[in-house]
Amino acid sequence: MKLILASNNAHKLVEIRAILGSEFDEILSMKEAGIVHETVEDGSTFLENAEKKAREIMEISGCCALADDSGLCVEALGGAPGIYSARYAGEHGDDKANNRKLLRELEGVDDRRAHFACAMVLVRPDGSVVRAEGRMDGVIAFEESGENGFGYDPLFYLPERGCTNAQLSPEEKNAISHRAKALHALVKKLREE
Repeated sequence: MKLILASNNAHKLVEIRAILGSEFDEILSMKEAGIVHETVEDGSTFLENAEKKAREIMEISGCCALADDSGLCVEALGGAPGIYSARYAGEHGDDKANNRKLLRELEGVDDRRAHFACAMVLVRPDGSVVRAEGRMDGVIAFEESGENGFGYDPLFYLPERGCTNAQLSPEEKNAISHRAKALHALVKKLREE
């Protein structure tokens, strides 16, 4: 069975192939499947956005489609940036600008608790849907540290590990990330069907 990932993000593709590889014959990015499509992410939750992306790619491809929507939720900011994480500073995917804005927003704030949330949704051609979520808890550091990862990883500090996500190896991060937790929960649901 073929699975199309409703993304061209190379980081996500590697992680998803590592965890879901045994569940599908082939896992392709949209680009690898020859699909050029941009979903308007106008849902109010990570789950709504993930399901919309997966459903649109399933309808285009006729194959099972998997999408995730994830982001950073900061307690002191009422859950922001949340579903707007990738475009927090305005332009989509400008990690440096997003991190600068986050640090500005948290100037003088003592409560720096935060979590990464991930909603993972698989939509099949028969219309059936499998949903899973994952979460990774930490705090926002006062400055960026680490060269690995992407997005908010250089600011996301893990007290129990004594480092930021960006200081973990990709293998270490993939073992504990919100996306990995959502993927493992999804695998569990698939195997229970």
